Amino acid sequence: MKKIALLMYDCVFFVLTFLLGFTGVLNAQSSKILKNQSDINLTIATYTVKAEIANTFKKKSVGLMNRKSLEENSGMLFVFPIAQHLNFWMHNTFIPLSIAFIDAKGVINEIVDMKPLDKTVIRSKYKAVYALEVNQGWFKKRNIKPGTKIKEL
Repeated sequence: MKKIALLMYDCVFFVLTFLLGFTGVLNAQSSKILKNQSDINLTIATYTVKAEIANTFKKKSVGLMNRKSLEENSGMLFVFPIAQHLNFWMHNTFIPLSIAFIDAKGVINEIVDMKPLDKTVIRSKYKAVYALEVNQGWFKKRNIKPGTKIKEL
């Protein structure tokens, strides 16, 4: 009986330690993007993108779905609590988009073009904390490539 109680204590201790640690990671990595903030101006090289912030489950789930257009220097910044391989698709998304996967230091690791209404899952090659969707070709037109740092992230 003592062994079971000790094992349960160890399990509870492990879970609490993990949860407290996870909360610390969450606060450390996404603290720059406040939960009550709805948009942010991002400086990428010498260009500025006004990005809506998707930092809740609902906002991330809907993304840019059902929109017919997106202003030239606008986009959506998806914020995640920890670095992970991110998955995106274009279900109900009518705008051709480019997506940049961005690490915790604000460095673009990868840029992928996505086709409207394509249900193929786009998975980031590297772990990312942020993803930025803009009109397709926005990065290419400005010669923005992986390795570029986003000042505000």
